Amino acid sequence: MTSFNTFFSTYLSHFVMVGLILIFAIAHSGLAALRIWAEERIGARLYRVTFALVSIPLAVLQLIYFFNHRYDGVQLWNVQGVSGVNEFVLILSAISFLFLYPATFNLTEVAAIKKPEVHLFETGIIRICRHPQMIGQCLWGFAHALWLGSSFTLTTAIALVIYHLFAVWHGDQRLFKRYGDTFLALKERTSVIPFLAIAQGRQQLVLKEFVRPAYIGVAITIVLFRWLHPIAITASANVNF
Repeated sequence: MTSFNTFFSTYLSHFVMVGLILIFAIAHSGLAALRIWAEERIGARLYRVTFALVSIPLAVLQLIYFFNHRYDGVQLWNVQGVSGVNEFVLILSAISFLFLYPATFNLTEVAAIKKPEVHLFETGIIRICRHPQMIGQCLWGFAHALWLGSSFTLTTAIALVIYHLFAVWHGDQRLFKRYGDTFLALKERTSVIPFLAIAQGRQQLVLKEFVRPAYIGVAITIVLFRWLHPIAITASANVNF
């Protein structure tokens, strides 16, 4: 009984975090699956606002909980004192943001200023990877697990990657349902594994497509997030969660 209590107290936050990610996954992917049905009934803008009002608070809760429990559990490794690791983690985290936020390409649609639409992109980051958010999450998870070294952070990273792998399948299913053979043709010209379609000659890398305000905005966001990072950690510590 004592061993169970010790295990429970040590790893409780791990199960809570997995639960939070599961709730987010059900809400986020569930609402995405209902998009066509919902837009027909309440309109694209109201659907987008509803999607954001559900998804953003759940994501914020995950971030707060992650910040507050990032060192929970067992310390699996500690490389924070190893030369070059800090710089490697910062660079990897910055690259992850370039993959994580392709939605910034259509900020007016994200904010529902313009009518939100579903796009079949095949330019810029999509030439490298058809599901950049999944790659970005993998890079983010690896970078943070490497730096923090705790079982809680590793559990969080694995759970997030598993959800994003599901989201790859789920996203392809939704696009096929909407676009049919047009999506299948795009699927043939792109790849989930970064640079694979380019290496196989099915796609070309056009560097000038990356010279656009959206990528500049992502770069500014990376710098801003780095500056806000310690502030966010301090603010999260004031929340008893």
